[in-house]
Amino acid sequence: MSGILSSSIAKKVAMALSALFLIIFLLIHLSVNLVSIFSEDAFNTASHFMGINPLIQFGMQPILIFGVVFHFVMGFVLELKNKKAVGVSSYAKNNGAANSSWMSRNMAISGFAILAFIVLHFIDFWIPEINHKYIAVLPEDPTRYFHELQHKFVNPLRVGAYVIAFVLLALHLLHGFQSAFQSMGMNNKYTKYVKRCGKAYAIVIPLGFIFIALFHYITQLS
Repeated sequence: MSGILSSSIAKKVAMALSALFLIIFLLIHLSVNLVSIFSEDAFNTASHFMGINPLIQFGMQPILIFGVVFHFVMGFVLELKNKKAVGVSSYAKNNGAANSSWMSRNMAISGFAILAFIVLHFIDFWIPEINHKYIAVLPEDPTRYFHELQHKFVNPLRVGAYVIAFVLLALHLLHGFQSAFQSMGMNNKYTKYVKRCGKAYAIVIPLGFIFIALFHYITQLS
């Protein structure tokens, strides 16, 4: 029993660590993309630097992809494990709404929707980038990044998909942020501050991405 318990705790801690890693990545990713709102040249410079930096391309990028895959696979594994868990009273089963929030009961659903969005995001940006550099081997143009970003937000259906995805991300983060810290054993006198930071992060970060998508869509209407 202790081995099973330890395995379960280890999986939750691993899940929490991957979540914290992705939380930091989202903040960095938003910061870079917000530059496109203020300066085309600055965005091109930042994107070009990230696009040719070998540490980012061959070091951090594979780690990021692994982190994303690991987080979602582990999330679904834990979800299945929870559903198969024995010893849950019929009261708890039949009164889920009274024992937990909507977000906590539907993390797998929102997670699957976000995963589908990540696939779309890879199709939109990562695969064309790989094709440009390593398959078609096109000449490098340091000024191409801004226009490539704008082009993805011409179609209102794609913009709508991005908006819906980030609303689901907000719901996912509302529970996931504080859950990650709890899994790391950080339930203490600072818990209420962690919850406040989690709520702020879960709202501000997705809103920032939504604003970027809408901004580039609206500025191309005229």
